[in-house]
Amino acid sequence: MVDLKGQYEKIKSEIDAAVVAVMESSAFVNGPDVHALQGELEQYLGVKHVIPCANGTDALQISLMAMGLERGDEVITSDFTFAATVEVIALLGLKQVLVDVDPDTMVMNPEALRCAITPRTRAIIPVHLFGQCAPMEEIMKIAEEHNLLVLEDTAQAIGAEYTFTDGTVKKAGTIGNMGATSFFPSKNLGCYGDGGAIFTNDDALAHRARGIVNHGMYRRYYHDEIGVNSRLDSIQAAILRIKLRHLDQYTAARQAAAAMYDEAFAEVKGVKVPARAERTTHVFHQYTLRLDENIDRDALIEFLKGKGIPAMIYYPVPLRHQKAYDTHDYDDTLFPATDLLVRTVMSLPMHTELDKEQVDYIATAVKEGLAVCVK
Repeated sequence: MVDLKGQYEKIKSEIDAAVVAVMESSAFVNGPDVHALQGELEQYLGVKHVIPCANGTDALQISLMAMGLERGDEVITSDFTFAATVEVIALLGLKQVLVDVDPDTMVMNPEALRCAITPRTRAIIPVHLFGQCAPMEEIMKIAEEHNLLVLEDTAQAIGAEYTFTDGTVKKAGTIGNMGATSFFPSKNLGCYGDGGAIFTNDDALAHRARGIVNHGMYRRYYHDEIGVNSRLDSIQAAILRIKLRHLDQYTAARQAAAAMYDEAFAEVKGVKVPARAERTTHVFHQYTLRLDENIDRDALIEFLKGKGIPAMIYYPVPLRHQKAYDTHDYDDTLFPATDLLVRTVMSLPMHTELDKEQVDYIATAVKEGLAVCVK
């Protein structure tokens, strides 16, 4: 699904030199590369504060902690996404409220969001799924109307841009009160281990987050609040600094691969290419097809596997029906899009090293499989 080795080989000399420099300095935790990465990300994203941390899940949890939510407060997020988004809600004793997504763009449906708000609602977590932004102008308007906090989950969309109707352009993760991202190796900006970061333009939220990531300390050995131990190590920061310089190039490569896929599937029955949401660029963390319901998806995946092609289902079970998060109080009729997607989505290989020959081979195999993998 992701050719990390091929990507590394192209920047090997830069990466190796950066890692050796950290080894020679022995500044393994909170070293100069961590501080430099912070500043470089702030400049790239156009955001006032970046707070590096140990992983993307921690970035979400620390952001909610910094927001000062109290046990029992309701947090609204999408039903169709990875479990980390609801995991942190549960860990903090908050109440998850899941809503449906748009069946085409697969990101949060603003009308479903509006209908889910109650007097206990305190925050919204829109997920920028698969590489494009949720409809942030509508979401921010709803949040302002109800005095709600917004935490963007931008683990899959770093570098994506959202354009407001007044022409203002902002990067994913810099629009809400806070943003959280992951640097897991397969992400568009990934390190060679775990890593994450928090984004915000709010000085007070940034101050709280900086303390929380380091045991609640704002001054060494003085613990002003309960925190966690969540620091990005210097080796990963050094790697990310190199890869950040290539991020726009990586985005362009993903977009080019997506365009080749689009062209290959343009006239193919039984499959729908990824829709592009309005006012947002798409950085293609995943290239996710929607299959017609008469296609045997499992058989198609096995067919592709036989030709050496990996394909994945993101995500086969809605969060509201996951054993750990099933509260048994959701009305399934309110989730037609999510339930359609969990039955029909399939993601193909998507990474910076894809070339036309590879895309043609994959697309030809998918077309062959569609012809025979019918229910």
